[in-house]
Amino acid sequence: MQEWMKWAIAAGMALAVMAAVAEALKSKSREKPKARKLMSDREKAMYERLKECFPEANVLAQVSMGALLTAKTVSSRNTFDRKIVDFVLCGKGFDVWAVIELDDSSHKGKEKTDAMRDEMLRDAGYRTLRFKNIPNREQAKEAVSKAMAPK
Repeated sequence: MQEWMKWAIAAGMALAVMAAVAEALKSKSREKPKARKLMSDREKAMYERLKECFPEANVLAQVSMGALLTAKTVSSRNTFDRKIVDFVLCGKGFDVWAVIELDDSSHKGKEKTDAMRDEMLRDAGYRTLRFKNIPNREQAKEAVSKAMAPK
């Protein structure tokens, strides 16, 4: 066997061993995912309020912005595809009436980020309603009615 072939075989074997070791280390260091609640107690109460106020509607919770928006480039999609909105209120044909956010104290200081998210949704033709607290029936109906009114 020629000398260069011996080196090529040795290099190939070394690469295979390194790949196997890297994969073993990666799988050992991978954290196991844990279940979490789909909604907080406040979000559950808001969901119930929306169902109560709009029985004819579909209320979707924890919706990926990637389900609402699309873009041609990966860099554009990366600006929204891992973000989640609290609720999407839809008609029976799943036409979006409004995107609804229930802002709690975790939104304090994140007004710019929230405004950028709202702008992305607005650019796509969606209306975002933000509530600091769970609205009463009249407040919810009035806000959605205004959001659905022609511009």
